Amino acid sequence: MTGRSFRIGVLPGDGTGPEVVREGLRVLEAVRRLEGFEAELVEFDLGGERYLRTGDVLPDDELARLAEMDVLYLGAVGDPRIKPGILERDLLLRIRFELDQYVNLRPIIRYPGVQTLVPSHSEDDVNMVVVRENSEGLYSGAGGFHRKGTEHEVAVQESINTRHGVERIVRYAFELAMQPGRRRKVTLVHKTNVLNFAGDLYQRVVNEVATDFPDVETDYAHVDAACIYFLDQPSRFDVIVTDNMFGDILTDLGAMIQGGMGIAAGGNINPQGVSMFEPIGGTAPDHTGKGTINPLAAIGALQLLLVQLGEVEAARRVTAGVRFACSKMHSMRAGQMGYSTGEVGELAVEGATS
Repeated sequence: MTGRSFRIGVLPGDGTGPEVVREGLRVLEAVRRLEGFEAELVEFDLGGERYLRTGDVLPDDELARLAEMDVLYLGAVGDPRIKPGILERDLLLRIRFELDQYVNLRPIIRYPGVQTLVPSHSEDDVNMVVVRENSEGLYSGAGGFHRKGTEHEVAVQESINTRHGVERIVRYAFELAMQPGRRRKVTLVHKTNVLNFAGDLYQRVVNEVATDFPDVETDYAHVDAACIYFLDQPSRFDVIVTDNMFGDILTDLGAMIQGGMGIAAGGNINPQGVSMFEPIGGTAPDHTGKGTINPLAAIGALQLLLVQLGEVEAARRVTAGVRFACSKMHSMRAGQMGYSTGEVGELAVEGATS
């Protein structure tokens, strides 16, 4: 053993969250044993069930415990019995904001054997990563109502973009573009022709930061054009940097060109603090308890988690496991080809340990 040891906060969450997290932890145990590091799992009872039971979403003492972890591993949060926005705002967004997880990282990768809505795409075509600003923009919560409930009601939602926030996300994107395996290209996606102020800030910061990275090519695309390129010419992109709202939309489209929510993983990253990794899909209540949910997105999130911990070889094994499972399944919907959630997890373990 090397003495490497990590505390991993586990938030299984709601619906199918515990099912996919279970398979991810199975893969973690397999690669952990092979690569010789320790992982202490600390489970947190946070999500819809706790809220319904106690009325609490994220007590301060629980937030303090989360901040003591090395990383966080989330299944999914959401419950159709709870009014939309409560868990999203008071749990997920609070964790992101309080722990300053200012990077939302979303790899968009086409794996072997995956069926997508654009069959003409190859693996080489779809291999990009979206770096989404995760703490500002329209999700900052600024705004309010005037004369709410009347015929003259006004709703104002403000996009807050600071020089500090924009510069750190842009710099992260450029540093990522320099990593092995990337093509050293950063594309800013925004709407500078209409959003003159925020777009101008982003473009000026990209231009300035680019001078520190002379080996990185820079590019720009309006967000509506980028949606077209995702379908028509995804090979145009390597690293995309964008704001909170545009990134939220683009990454869902990205999931569809890589094979669906069942394989789309993401991370909420504080490079100097505690980061949280999760599948980007929801709780899928229709699949709860049936063993038909695809766990590969959660297993892909584990790969990102291991990279963040510096366990690069273990992360490589997890990637191999995902690719092996994909090549065997020929479909990204667990159950459709006779594979249960657990059987897909077994395939991932087999690929990760061979």
